[in-house]
Amino acid sequence: MLFLLFQIGNDRYALEARHAVEVIPFLELKKIPQAARGVAGIFNYRGRPVVAVDLCELSFGQPARELLSTRIIVVNFPNPAGPSHWLGLIAEHATGMMRREPRDFVHSGIKTGEAPHLGPVVMDDQGVIQLLHAEHLLTATLRDLLGDETLAFAPPESGVRPVVTESFARPSGITHEPD
Repeated sequence: MLFLLFQIGNDRYALEARHAVEVIPFLELKKIPQAARGVAGIFNYRGRPVVAVDLCELSFGQPARELLSTRIIVVNFPNPAGPSHWLGLIAEHATGMMRREPRDFVHSGIKTGEAPHLGPVVMDDQGVIQLLHAEHLLTATLRDLLGDETLAFAPPESGVRPVVTESFARPSGITHEPD
């Protein structure tokens, strides 16, 4: 299975690549006054407004650093009330990928009840990588604050499917090709 790698603060995380629509460079966002912690703003993605959630701010209360490797990972976010929608995840050092089997990930030994989006861990030569479950990222409170109209933006049924490549020669690292 293919995973995208990124950092939240100094810690490394992985996201199943099948959840990603595209990885795009960090760009200027339309700020939302008095937005909830972690909501960095909105951006135009394929002609639709998409909410961007800063994973560093959501986790540690500090916004992601604007590095060349800071990216927005556009994911299909499941919506229990209806169709899935796009959500942008701002992450630092979002330029790597790895192949692992799901069975390679093991329980960390710490219960993450307050953070259900944090999953099991895997080790490599650089240390620990924790799996992030995007579908559990938003708390019920944050979902409520975003509102049903925000979550109602379903990805268009355009026949476009994600194609994951292991090369980061292209700026986005993940491209789309028509069926």
